[in-house]
Amino acid sequence: MTRPDLCPDAAVRATPPPPPPSCRARLDGSAPVQDRRSLMAAVKPFQAPLLWRSLWQFASTFLAFVALDAAMYASLRVSVLLTLALAVPTAGLMVRLFIIQHDCGHGSFFRSRRANDLLGRFCSTFTFTPYAFWRRQHANHHACFNNLDRRDTGVDIYSTCATLREYEALTPARRWRYRVSRHLVVTQFLLPPLVFLVVYRLPFDAAGASWRRERRSVHLTNGAIAGVLGVLVLAFGAGPVALVQLAILAPASIVGVWLFSVQHRFEEAQWARQEHWNPVQASLEGSSCLELPRVLQWFTGSIGFHHVHHLSARVPNYRLQACHEAHAVLREGVSTLTLREALAAPYYALWDEEQGRMVRFPKRRSRLP
Repeated sequence: MTRPDLCPDAAVRATPPPPPPSCRARLDGSAPVQDRRSLMAAVKPFQAPLLWRSLWQFASTFLAFVALDAAMYASLRVSVLLTLALAVPTAGLMVRLFIIQHDCGHGSFFRSRRANDLLGRFCSTFTFTPYAFWRRQHANHHACFNNLDRRDTGVDIYSTCATLREYEALTPARRWRYRVSRHLVVTQFLLPPLVFLVVYRLPFDAAGASWRRERRSVHLTNGAIAGVLGVLVLAFGAGPVALVQLAILAPASIVGVWLFSVQHRFEEAQWARQEHWNPVQASLEGSSCLELPRVLQWFTGSIGFHHVHHLSARVPNYRLQACHEAHAVLREGVSTLTLREALAAPYYALWDEEQGRMVRFPKRRSRLP
């Protein structure tokens, strides 16, 4: 997942064209938000987690996940097609467990940091995602999302992008490699299961003494997963366990990665250079508000209100919609995507600084000015 060198020509990166005036006006914070204090004041009441809501959300989600998982093993005696049909809602519950783990990583699910960490580590066994490691990587994303001068240079290929100018400055061979590595079949279908099955089993990008806790998180998670799978293999056999777990993990990882990618890479998403970037405006202009049918919103923990999440990561997932509805700017000053638009969003892979919008890969190479 390491991204290729996007800027072999240093001059291209060193002298980027300025963003268009309309884009600069939005991203420097002068518009459309005129009163940031009132906006943050409207968000603040929703930052407090509600203990009964958190406990009920986790208990109902986890118990339903375990029940459906058991039903999948039982259904193997009846029909594999029935097993695969049951995998659909079970995968949805895995996504919901991941959102709970995600909230724990932000310290927003409980008031107690210890409680957040304990539950987050517990969920990681069932989401195949090492808690402390992912939490730190995700914190890096929140610190620099949609900032063209602070883009991730390693594993994150889903919430970052190259500019059109950078892409066109690549050699034909590098353009081809970059384009293949960002092809929808690769990024949306092949890579997601591999990320959760293989990549998250390795302490990649975690060198140095400061990452000792994160490396330990990877190993402890691997041990917990091995223990659970070992018990299941003893009870049902290796073949049924592989079938059931892959049938759950594959669609859950595909949906989860798709959600993550479309929340920052869609046609109207705004990106900015460091001098024009600020977190409040980036939340409103660089994050989407994804309108999903109610059942899909439930399975995804309302994370589609992603502009609210980036404005304040301390808002629990079950309060995101109420927070969204509490301020006119949060309702009307953001890019709203329908499900159909979100499905098309991954095609927009490059940021065009001249036009101030995301664009698709060009059909042919255009000449640099």
